[in-house]
Amino acid sequence: MKILLVIDQFFSANNGMTISARRLCAKLVEHGNDVRIVSTGKEGDTEYLVRKQYIPLFDKLVTAQGMTFAKADDEILEKAILWAEIVHLLVPFSLSRHAIEICQDNNVPYTAAFHCQAENVTSSLHLNKIKLANDLVYWWFNRYIYQYCPYIHCPSSFIANELVRHGYESQIYIISNGIDADFCYKKLPKKKELQGKYIILNVGRLSVEKRQDVLIKAVSMSKHKKDIQIMFAGQGPRKKKILDLANRLAVPVNISFYSKQELIELISMADLYVHPSDAEIEAISCMEAFASGLVPIIADSDKSATVQFALDNRSLFKAGNSEELAMKIDYWIEHDEEKKQMEVIYSKTARKYDLDECVYRIEEMFKDAIEKHNMREEEQYEYRYAK
Repeated sequence: MKILLVIDQFFSANNGMTISARRLCAKLVEHGNDVRIVSTGKEGDTEYLVRKQYIPLFDKLVTAQGMTFAKADDEILEKAILWAEIVHLLVPFSLSRHAIEICQDNNVPYTAAFHCQAENVTSSLHLNKIKLANDLVYWWFNRYIYQYCPYIHCPSSFIANELVRHGYESQIYIISNGIDADFCYKKLPKKKELQGKYIILNVGRLSVEKRQDVLIKAVSMSKHKKDIQIMFAGQGPRKKKILDLANRLAVPVNISFYSKQELIELISMADLYVHPSDAEIEAISCMEAFASGLVPIIADSDKSATVQFALDNRSLFKAGNSEELAMKIDYWIEHDEEKKQMEVIYSKTARKYDLDECVYRIEEMFKDAIEKHNMREEEQYEYRYAK
């Protein structure tokens, strides 16, 4: 298939959405498809390069989150879309809206993915606890993008149910983003500077909803505080606040952004993975950690899909409750043989999320969209027009 991916940011792998898109692209090519990209970037990155959209007042915050918005260029979009057999929209912003209109004008089938949870937006404005604010984001995404998309890819049942609950009427395909095969059970000796330390790993953006503060407070309450080293793999606007909190509570933390290979090595040296996030569509970072042989402790939040990966209550704690998290951390530290057994079990459960298989299922979604578009049967395929 000739597949066009439309995404505001593709060539800087500094957030989960972009990393998932890059892995999807690589696998689609590996499976024999011809894939092209419309995105921001530097000259030479792609044939269909668009410029960054600067947003007054908010640009610094957006950049700190590891995000870039694209300025839609209809001439470039039309050239790219006319080349494609199927167009896949990965983000619900202006670039995708323009792509929808051009697809409809030129009779080109398209699908969309849902990777941006309402809480990802409202948390940056400290409105994530306000139901109306989150409902408005879901309403706007639907009004602006998804009501015009006959097919939506959702990475988890959780987010699919959220869309249905908020009145989305498109056909939904629930397909995991998948775990790269490079993330598999592996244990390495700790580097010299980490020897003698119990390493607790967390991977993700340093942002409000990811709740790194809960982990720091939990370690400060742990009976084994003096032995623990927290490793945060990520970047984001809350880095200074996280470091300030850690210093105030005398909890040793390290914050760095790692390449894929560096992350694999870090996971293989870590002892435990903690995922304290309040909001999550799937959490590839957690999946990669348990696939690699780390037992996770996951926040039991009603706004997070990651809860599905916990095999029992030893891997769950009440979201936002540092005291309970401290108890779970202490349990695993004090029951090392149990942990070793569960590491193997968790790693085996990851096989059902094999990236290859997940991408084959996404290809089936593309084929369905093309076939139904060509059939033009109203009960199966009917656009709402964006213009």
